[in-house]
Amino acid sequence: MKKYISILFVLGLLALLLGPANLQTQSSAAKKYTIATVVKLSGVQWFNRMEEGVKKFGKDTGNETFQQGPPKADAALQVQIIEDLIAQHVNAICVVPISSEALEPVLKKAMDQGIVVISHEASNIKNVNYDIEAFDNSAYGAHLMDQLANSMGKKGEYAIFVGSLTAKTHNEWADAAIARQKKLYPHMKLVTDRLESNEDQTVAYNKTKELLKKYPNLKGIQGSAATDPAGAGLAVEELGLQGKVSVVGTSLVSVSSKYLKSGATDVISFWDPADAGYAMNKLALTILEGKKIKAGANLGIPGYNQVKIKGKVIYGQAWIDVTKENMSKYNF
Repeated sequence: MKKYISILFVLGLLALLLGPANLQTQSSAAKKYTIATVVKLSGVQWFNRMEEGVKKFGKDTGNETFQQGPPKADAALQVQIIEDLIAQHVNAICVVPISSEALEPVLKKAMDQGIVVISHEASNIKNVNYDIEAFDNSAYGAHLMDQLANSMGKKGEYAIFVGSLTAKTHNEWADAAIARQKKLYPHMKLVTDRLESNEDQTVAYNKTKELLKKYPNLKGIQGSAATDPAGAGLAVEELGLQGKVSVVGTSLVSVSSKYLKSGATDVISFWDPADAGYAMNKLALTILEGKKIKAGANLGIPGYNQVKIKGKVIYGQAWIDVTKENMSKYNF
């Protein structure tokens, strides 16, 4: 009987000693995070596609992931969304800034409160853990100019659209494109300062019509926002200038397919916003879990399987070129 009681005592003691550790292990394994993604603008196809990647990451990992954005491309509205997320005590914020400078104070506030911050299209931003880019922006901007130059026969007047004059990534592309033109295409000429479309297809359309009226010899337009090539393409199509005015730039097939088919838009280039959304969220989770990101790392996402790191900026190799010949391969 004494032996039986002793065994029970030992088993009870072991349960007391191992129980808390076991509970702690289970609790750690069950740890889930809330990761918010804030985009420039809600309701447009580019960021609708990004939201697919954000939701997929949540489904794949069991974490709570969601996306929000302002109804118009207004940095002050982005700031308010981030303030609200800070008040909700989310674990991480992923953001595609309209203006890096405008968001710096609120992102610093988030980081000061222990929130992980990941950005995209903001290689100059300071108050983040990391910024992730689909590719090196200078290389991509030069590539866009090569596309435009080839479409224009490497000569003639051209203009460049950006989503906003404060959009860091768009302006890096424009800077690199202009530098490329000056270096390799001396018979091309930039006729005006870069034009601001406010990420709005109608604005790009109206400004393209004004541009073509003011510069009747214009031969090329390069767009940066996903809606720029579509807006410019519509204007070219309405004026019957296919084959006379070349349009290239960043867009999606779902936005620009009509104008690719008609020849009003020559080439669009893009990275998959769903992959970028997934990559931002994966980086956020990696940091939340206390893991390190190293050069050459494989994020397990197409185009981000051997990343480069320069300071706080992580680069993939993820751009895609699409013409009317291959656009059927892409359903977004």
